[in-house]
Amino acid sequence: MDFEKLRQIQNETEQVQKLYEMFCEDTRLTHSKAAQVEFITTVKYIEKYLQPKARILDLGAGTGRYSLYFAAKGHDVSAVELSPNNVEIFREKIDPAHPVDLRQGSAIDLSCYPDESFDAVLVFGPLYHLHNEQDRQRCIAEAKRVCKPDGTLFFALISNDMVILTEFSYDQSYFSGSIYDHDTFHVEDFPFVFFTVSQCREMLQKGGVTLLREVAADGMSEMLADKINALDDQSYSQYLKFHFYCCEKPELLGYSNHLLFVCKK
Repeated sequence: MDFEKLRQIQNETEQVQKLYEMFCEDTRLTHSKAAQVEFITTVKYIEKYLQPKARILDLGAGTGRYSLYFAAKGHDVSAVELSPNNVEIFREKIDPAHPVDLRQGSAIDLSCYPDESFDAVLVFGPLYHLHNEQDRQRCIAEAKRVCKPDGTLFFALISNDMVILTEFSYDQSYFSGSIYDHDTFHVEDFPFVFFTVSQCREMLQKGGVTLLREVAADGMSEMLADKINALDDQSYSQYLKFHFYCCEKPELLGYSNHLLFVCKK
């Protein structure tokens, strides 16, 4: 992926759109046993809070992995995705028997939806693409606005501290490099925006949501991908059981590339 070309694009919306022309989001959650851990975990937690035929809004819907899954389960799904490339791929996958109301647009402007419309709002991507704190707060505010009073909000974020270890596992020279601050250990916010666990909490609490659960969505699955992918089905099932045993432990929360926060208004 040619990040230097991305750096030359100043407009944030154009930058994200270009990123998803270069990056294959379509297979990210499905291409291996290790890659599936994040999806399996996230679905498990969403389904704890869904009633039958729930109205779901999927913001930053990518190529539709979550939207299509929940539509096939009989839920009423609406989806918003910024990248035209992702929207095109997503649209081709929609089954007329399980429709999804798909729109190309931004998660910081949901004016097309009335207040308190959805039982669940999934924000899986926008907060780690928005570099401006004001825009992130606007995104949270819009998600809150369209969520019913008794609905549930789900936010995904990327753990700064785990990214360092994951990158080190790929590149032994990482610690001598320049893409993180050598004193604060904050990773350069490009092309994604990275947060510590405490920064995630602070951002969401500032947005006025109540945190119900904090989940290590994929744990160490990316770092251990080769070993996980080599497991037979029985061992993989036991690995998932171990992951679920660990994924809400506060002492292990930061050791996950993706974090899932389950919230109420």
